[in-house]
Amino acid sequence: MSISSFLRSFSVKNKVFYNLFEQISKNLISMNNLFIELINSDEVEKRKTINQKIKDFEHANDDLTHDVFVQLGLNFITPFDREDIHELASALDDVADYIYASSKKIILFKIDKVDENIKKLADINAEAIRELNKAVEGLRYLDNIKKIKEACIIVNNLENKADDVFELGLVELFEKEQNAIDIIKKKDILQSMEIVSDKCEDAADVIESILVKYS
Repeated sequence: MSISSFLRSFSVKNKVFYNLFEQISKNLISMNNLFIELINSDEVEKRKTINQKIKDFEHANDDLTHDVFVQLGLNFITPFDREDIHELASALDDVADYIYASSKKIILFKIDKVDENIKKLADINAEAIRELNKAVEGLRYLDNIKKIKEACIIVNNLENKADDVFELGLVELFEKEQNAIDIIKKKDILQSMEIVSDKCEDAADVIESILVKYS
């Protein structure tokens, strides 16, 4: 099936899926930007305020994800395979969940000084989420498949980079940290943030699967 005939075969109402996915991915950008603001602040109350904002975005994305699943039940014709829609929605929802989990742990564990490797992972995740947003937005028209593929490749490369930073972070944590409880806390945060990059890669993989089917 050619792209043009594929696009003509769907009604306007199926734009709802594109709208939902685009809003979800934009919210992810806002969430991670807030997380970066949180880890660069030393003020406890400011951190708590930022964490609440992240929580609000996470709840908003839960609602949007639920709307995707509702629309799957209401629409017989969908812009791409129902399984792909479900997997993409789930992967994006997981990204939001783990950003919030990382933020919440900073608060609950009362982390005073945030390690540089945590900051590096936050920056990597920010770049991955921006590229993922580009790929999600490209799905609406599929008029520049090369650009979508390039964004997905960047997300995959960033996941590998995040793995390296995570491993280095663990090595440095065990070498430099003397307090066993602090090691457990910071390891848990590092792991949550590394999973964010994993889930971005999962979402990118779904998008690449869609491109294979419809390009």
